Amino acid sequence: MEKGAKKPPHLRSKDLRQTAKRRPIIYQLLPRLFTNYNCSPVPGGSIEQNGSGKFNLITDKILSEIKALGVTHVWYTGVIEHAHRPDYSAYGIPRHNPHVVKGEAGSPYAITDYYDVDPDLAVNVLHRLDEFDEMVERTHAAGLKVIIDFVPNHVGRQYHSDCAPGDIEDLGHGDNKEMFFSPTNNFYYITRQQFAPQGVDLGKGDDAYVEFPARASGDDCFTAFPGINNWYDTIKLNYGYDYGDGSRHFDPIPPTWIKMVHILRYWAARGVDGFRCDMAHMVPVDFWRWAIPMVKELNPDLIFIAEIYDIGLYRQFIYTAGFDYLYDKVNLYDTLRGVETANWSAATLTNCWQAVEGIRDNMLNFLENHDEQRFASQQYAGDASRVTPSLIVSAMMSSGPFMLYAGQELGEKAADAEGYSGLDGRTTIFDYWSIPTLRRWLNRGTCDGHLSDEEQSLRALYARVLYLCNAEKALREGSLFDLMYVNYENEHLNPHRHFAFVRSAGDELIVIAVNFSDVDAKVKVNVPAHACECLGVNPGSAMFTDLLTGQRARKFFSPDEPFATHINAHGAVVWKCKKSSLKSHTNQ
Repeated sequence: MEKGAKKPPHLRSKDLRQTAKRRPIIYQLLPRLFTNYNCSPVPGGSIEQNGSGKFNLITDKILSEIKALGVTHVWYTGVIEHAHRPDYSAYGIPRHNPHVVKGEAGSPYAITDYYDVDPDLAVNVLHRLDEFDEMVERTHAAGLKVIIDFVPNHVGRQYHSDCAPGDIEDLGHGDNKEMFFSPTNNFYYITRQQFAPQGVDLGKGDDAYVEFPARASGDDCFTAFPGINNWYDTIKLNYGYDYGDGSRHFDPIPPTWIKMVHILRYWAARGVDGFRCDMAHMVPVDFWRWAIPMVKELNPDLIFIAEIYDIGLYRQFIYTAGFDYLYDKVNLYDTLRGVETANWSAATLTNCWQAVEGIRDNMLNFLENHDEQRFASQQYAGDASRVTPSLIVSAMMSSGPFMLYAGQELGEKAADAEGYSGLDGRTTIFDYWSIPTLRRWLNRGTCDGHLSDEEQSLRALYARVLYLCNAEKALREGSLFDLMYVNYENEHLNPHRHFAFVRSAGDELIVIAVNFSDVDAKVKVNVPAHACECLGVNPGSAMFTDLLTGQRARKFFSPDEPFATHINAHGAVVWKCKKSSLKSHTNQ
């Protein structure tokens, strides 16, 4: 940052694409796991042994408790029908060959019917879509919005829809299987070769899974012989891009485009308020640019969230593709993890907002999701009480969405080896299982289960922080001023363990400082004159209130006197005052 800049980057106006009056606060949950109350699940157990959560068990009471955390949206993960081992053929659902199903429950991202929901989640399988619709209605009645996954890049190896409208042809119907690529095919074919994933038992005799010709796997694996770590349980969808010669065939509109827009509109018509689009960057930008406006014709307030792992594509997916929000995994998440676990300098957090300047409020920030290790796991921080500085930075450095993963607010450690997933610090998405902290808290739907003092304190922290994200205008829509550039040589602040910034809107001024170290700190944060000029602040002192604790104290916001504060080890402060209350020394 140049001290003499007239309009520093961190004070540019918000991206105009961010029009929502409230920041989305998203609570991700897998219904299969969330309301599974089995106290003694068996690793690798079947649904008969371990059970499964149900749509119907996500009650008004539970939804009201989720909303009380400050949540605005619930992301119901794994609701669309996907590959699974249980046999539901008696209900008209084709049996899935277990040899191409990962785990007992299967991957939620190996979709087998885009127009149906997972029968595991229904009390009455014949009325499974009704039960889903009723859950959506309950969610809306609780004042929350509904997000579901849209998995556009790949499907399960045995995709077949028994719920699609009568005029909709199945994916792959009519494909020319003699061609690796055809603009009118839905899949890519490895011609004249049989599917034979390495290290995977495809069975024998009548039980064997046979696929000829082989189709490319979902992780862009264009061979009949994917490895056991490839996405061998999925098939790559063809959007008109020829991976053989790099040519694009988007005119006329490819059949896959038309089918996928119909699917999106189908779920939007069922009351879904948004889509988290799995591996969105593996699908051509041209498709999204064409599809998103067509879906938003049904509901202009629908939100589209892209799972994306390439910073170089961020702006293209906002400005060209038309996404509302993007995962900021490889930027802010990875940096916070590095600061917490790998002794990265906290000063590197400045690089994070600079990398997404202009689209910062389009970034969806998180500390956990189903793909990542739990913060409290031994593979990550190992202690949920260390989360405060990461939580404050992730939730308060921008005005974009923040997401938490069910059980995160209770310090879930993912300390079980559930089956297919093993002991990896993640909560399984492949197995029938029950989450210990959630099971105790939910207490079969009463939400009055016994929590330890530490768990109660952690949940209260999350509730407070997430509430502030929308209650405080400066956090909901304000500008950012990073204070670190004048504090790198400050003997009263360690830039490798401490980080400080300001959020401001109207007459509100909030000074935020965090401490990633193992010891308490008394820091004195230098405030440059440039900050006062840009923020419209008359330098001076005022009574500030720490929004986390309610503590009040007189503090300076002035280039003449540092902003002094105590910060607990692994703690944070969020000091607020009215700009109009700041008085210069001569006026006091």
